[in-house]
Amino acid sequence: MSTTLDRLVALVRRIIGAPDYAAYLAHVRARHPERVPVSEQEFVAERLNARYERPGARCC
Repeated sequence: MSTTLDRLVALVRRIIGAPDYAAYLAHVRARHPERVPVSEQEFVAERLNARYERPGARCC
């Protein structure tokens, strides 16, 4: 049941565009084991900054 719930939460986060720290950690561990992951606060701040910094990224 937990796996289904985790997948549902991940899907909803992707739909609304929320940063997924757990997916980021899994990616860093799998692809860049030599790197130290940033904190969750830093990750969210970077993702939101990247999302809203680009012209045309928002509808209004």
